[in-house]
Amino acid sequence: MSGFMGEFLGTLVLIVFGVGSGAATNLKGNYARNQNWTFIALAWGLAVTFGVYVAGQFGSQGHLNPALTIGFAAFGFFPWSQVGGYLLGQFLGAFLGAVIVMIQYYPHFKGARGGAADGNSVGIFATGPAIKNPLFNYLSETIATFFFVFVLLNLGNFTTGLKPLIVGLLIVVVGQTLGGTTGFAINPARDFAPRLAYAILPVPNKGSANWSYAWVPILGPLSGGLIAAAVEALLK
Repeated sequence: MSGFMGEFLGTLVLIVFGVGSGAATNLKGNYARNQNWTFIALAWGLAVTFGVYVAGQFGSQGHLNPALTIGFAAFGFFPWSQVGGYLLGQFLGAFLGAVIVMIQYYPHFKGARGGAADGNSVGIFATGPAIKNPLFNYLSETIATFFFVFVLLNLGNFTTGLKPLIVGLLIVVVGQTLGGTTGFAINPARDFAPRLAYAILPVPNKGSANWSYAWVPILGPLSGGLIAAAVEALLK
């Protein structure tokens, strides 16, 4: 279970701030409603920055993402013995983070009686495609995650100094350049656990959790992380 607490708390911070930005920009009656893509990318970038800082202070390497943990372990950049604790922390932290956002915005969910027309949809919590094409949606997530993970592999220990800020800026540039196709999940825990929370918890006026799409932000990031780690191992 080594690293569990760091991954749990770091991912919790990531999701509270990241999914919080989704609620802020979507829900009816919110001051931040209808903010643009730059706002969203910056919010997610800063969410990752502060999540990594917190994770590092509690003894983990700040992965906050199964695509990193599994990809790193598969090619010798991370010990398999710690994978279980990291993954458990990531998924539990992401689930609880989504619950906290539900509580924070409960009156707004309750007031969004028009459902998606009032911004009340699973898109607050999880990603979806701008143009539905399962193959290319999968490739989009794979490509975006590949470049994200490949850069991280060349940053060294990214929990120290200003490196978490660099990781956050990396998220911003991925979102602004490669993320407009699918919403750049690039993280199975970030997408699956909040989607599950939305599906099973009593969010007022909620719609579908869109489970038919859920495999894309799981398998795409895992593929991208594995390929990035394989390329890094080959080049090294």
